[in-house]
Amino acid sequence: MPSKQFETATFAGGCFWCLEAVFERLMGVERVVSGYTGGSTPNPTYEDVSTGRTGHAEVVQVTFDPTAISYRELVEIFFAFHDPTTLNRQGPDTGTQYRSAIFFGNEEQAATAREVIAELEAKRLFGAPIVTEVTPLGAFYPAEEYHQQYFQRHPERMYCQAMIAPKVAKLRKAYSSRLREPVAASPSARP
Repeated sequence: MPSKQFETATFAGGCFWCLEAVFERLMGVERVVSGYTGGSTPNPTYEDVSTGRTGHAEVVQVTFDPTAISYRELVEIFFAFHDPTTLNRQGPDTGTQYRSAIFFGNEEQAATAREVIAELEAKRLFGAPIVTEVTPLGAFYPAEEYHQQYFQRHPERMYCQAMIAPKVAKLRKAYSSRLREPVAASPSARP
């Protein structure tokens, strides 16, 4: 039996905890890693990126099986779970590190991202122009371990309840047929 050929997609849409909680629940997604890309500082830390001076965005890198979920579907879901019309802002989070961006790995991904944006603009779904960057993926740096699976580990925290839980509820309602088994919080990871 041949092994699966996984691909990666990299998205920035505000706080990486929010997008991670959405993408990790989808069938066909093998892994989601929160991290940083798009800047000039090598090996940035969360503290570095938080200053807004490194040029990096908080991103999620999604490893997926394209026979189970397409890159196009991931892009469409990305647009359903953040506001692509606000420049350098998502909810209470402001700064270039919270910009809306798709970091493509090849020209096919770039074309797909631009096509989805054009379709969304034509439908005028957002009431304002989409400001999402479509840019080549540079170096990707995984975020510190305490940022990984944040919602799974800390569902009771105020930010998780206020910002992430509503996105997960929306995902369950709007994309129930695309979900795999529920992602359970790890008892050993609780504070």
